[in-house]
Amino acid sequence: MNKIGLKELFCIFLRIGGFTFGGGYAMLPLIEKEFVEDKKLLSEDEFIDIIAIVQGIPGIIAINSSLFIGYKLRGIFGALISALAMSLPSIVIIISIAQLLLNLKDNSVLNSLFTGIRSAVVVLIFWAGYRMGKKAINNYTSILYTFGMLVGVLYFKISPIILIIIAGVIGAISSTNETRESGNGTN
Repeated sequence: MNKIGLKELFCIFLRIGGFTFGGGYAMLPLIEKEFVEDKKLLSEDEFIDIIAIVQGIPGIIAINSSLFIGYKLRGIFGALISALAMSLPSIVIIISIAQLLLNLKDNSVLNSLFTGIRSAVVVLIFWAGYRMGKKAINNYTSILYTFGMLVGVLYFKISPIILIIIAGVIGAISSTNETRESGNGTN
């Protein structure tokens, strides 16, 4: 894996944080492109594992992702720099927009603009899910987990966090059983 300096890490997350609309899920394709495809600082499997972990913990996915990636690549300073860079554009933009919206809340052009932005965000989130799904759902077991998660979330209204924990426990148990079975077969 390649190395990255703190300044470059800051600049990447500042750019992603400043030019991506739609929050953490919309940022995932850009984070993946930078760190997996372009810079080759993370493998595809590492990236998917990071996203799985940060979705299961409290907090904002964009900040959690930047913290995790920054820490993995440059330790505690990398984590702090990455989170600051990811947050800074949002802080400045939100304060500015809040003031603007207070002054223009009944403007029809502004309302139309947000309709278009919402549509683009849905496409970005779908694309991130599709790309991650192509990589992560690659055998019958992962298809079964995915179907179970969908049924749990959509039909039974179970919290995704609970389902992620359950899937992790089931995965750990089945991995332990497979290890035992393969160990018994070689003796």
